[in-house]
Order: sequence, then structure tokens, then C-alpha cells
Amino acid sequence: MENPDGSPEDPPVVSSRVKLSDGRHIAYRERGVPKAKSSCRIIIVHGFGSSKDMNFQVPQELIEELGIYFLLYDRAGYGESDPNPKRSVKSEALDLQELADQLQIGPKFYVIGVSMGSYPIWSCLKYLPDRLAGAAMVVPVINYRWPSFPKSLTREDDRKRVVKLLYWIAKYTPGLLHWLVTRKWSPSPSVVEEKPVFFNKRDMEALKKTEGFPMLTKERLREQSVFDTLRSDFLVCYGDWDFDPMELTNPFPEKQNGVHIWQGHEDKIVPFELQRCISRKLPWIQYHEVPDGGHLLVHYNGLREAILRAMLLGEEHHLHRPSADKVVA
Repeated sequence: MENPDGSPEDPPVVSSRVKLSDGRHIAYRERGVPKAKSSCRIIIVHGFGSSKDMNFQVPQELIEELGIYFLLYDRAGYGESDPNPKRSVKSEALDLQELADQLQIGPKFYVIGVSMGSYPIWSCLKYLPDRLAGAAMVVPVINYRWPSFPKSLTREDDRKRVVKLLYWIAKYTPGLLHWLVTRKWSPSPSVVEEKPVFFNKRDMEALKKTEGFPMLTKERLREQSVFDTLRSDFLVCYGDWDFDPMELTNPFPEKQNGVHIWQGHEDKIVPFELQRCISRKLPWIQYHEVPDGGHLLVHYNGLREAILRAMLLGEEHHLHRPSADKVVA
């Protein structure tokens, strides 16, 4: 079925949703042990082009051992959640908080953000520190506009120039960008997934076992609502923020290892050098680095369990500590 303008009609909503105070709806799904019987309540925040149906499978034995309840949700405009025309870094944290309150998650909860789903975690650390029991960011995207990054680290980074160009096109010529990404001759997500310029060897193996990036297909990008959601998410993530993450204070002054960053040393999308810079400026963050890891760490066998054990139990494997001979000064 199509709308009068030729765009496909929205599919019927099949997921559970809550209505926020501004009238928007947020879709969610729950996993793990029953909420009432749980010891740890964790909210998972998906990244760019993903949804609440992202793969975050962990062994049932671990779920029961630690009493974990998972809440996954579609961020504004994604999946079955309504778009937010006023999306901002702060609104991402407020959406998460209102969802948690309506579902009666409790006064404190854990949060895990993956890739672009990490900027809502930074927002939580800024605006909701008293609500957090702990936090983890997996291959978190970085914003080159953050003032605390030394120019010596970013001056020669080609990724900075690419992000700057894409940001300008997305902000000032959205019609041109929409036209470009839907042309037959433009690279499709399937082609991108096959190019080692974006992913390392372990990433390529992980892609064979996941559904990739279904929201980024040309068919989906032709839908104006899908394109608008991706564009707004990108612009907020890489635009000007109201705060510099590297000036945040420790939300857990009496607790060690309350906040974690997980990074792949071979990540071709997010440079490990900048993640190390963040961890040095914020020594209260526990930094984990996978030597042969790329950008798809969350899909590697055993990594999700390691992320949970580090955040919930304070465990760390020696293989996930950055090698001294590789540390950037």
C-alpha cells in the first residue's frame, strides 16, 4: 500500500509502546529474567540504522546467574517509535528516562550504548547521573567538535574531513544527499559491507552471521521518514553539543569501574587513539581495547558476556587491556 505521495504506508505497529509526555510513542521489547525478579536492569541503546531488534544475545545461564533484565527500545524515528522533530543530545537521555519511569524500571539502572547509540549514554552521564547504576559504551562514535581533543590528534585524521563534508551536505543540501544515496550507481550497503576499507577481518566474519544494516538499503532510504530519521540522528551526533564529555565528573565517586568504554584497536570507523585520549582525560572510565577488534565488537563471540561481566562484576580479561607499547602519548 502507498500514501497519496507514492511513499509506502507505515506497517502496522506490533510492538509494545509507551506514550511520552509530548505525545510521541516509543516502542520497546523486554528480555531476560522477569523484571520483578531481576537483580540488574539494563537498557540497551542501538546505533545508526539499527533498532530494538539488534543482536545482543548472551547465554541464558549468564542471564539467570546475574539476574539480568534487558530493555531494548527504538530510538526516536527508528523502528516503531515516532520521530522527534526536536531531537537533541539531551532529548535522547530524557526519552530513555521517561521510558524507564513508565515501565517502572526503578530509581537506578544500567545503560549500554553501541556505536552511535553511545551519544545518548554521554547524555545520560551529563543529565541523568543520579539514575545510573553503571554504563558501558561499545565502539562509541566521537565528535571532532569536542573542544578537549588535541589538534595534534585530529589534524591528519582523514575521517575528520569525511565527517565534516557529510555533515555539511546533510545539513545544507538534504535533497541532494537523498538523491545521491538512492541512485542505482551509488554504493549499496551490501557493497559497503564487503569493503575492507570499513571493516577488519573479524568484522567481516561477524557480518556473515548478522543481518547487517537493513535500514540502510536503497529501498528503505527512498522512504522519506527513514532518510529524515537517519539524517537527524547524524546531525545531532556530529553537531555542536551543550557540553564537552571530557569535562564531565565521575558520576560514581565511591565506585570503581562504573563507566566503561570498549574499543577495537583495528576499528576503521572510530580511531582508537581518540578513545585513549578520552580515557586519559577521564581516568574514572575503565577502558577496554580488543587488539584484533574492529567496529563490530558487539557481534563477536564472547564479547557481550565480557561487557556484562566487566560492568556488573568488575571483571576484566588481560587481553582487553591496551598494550603499553601501543599507547599514544
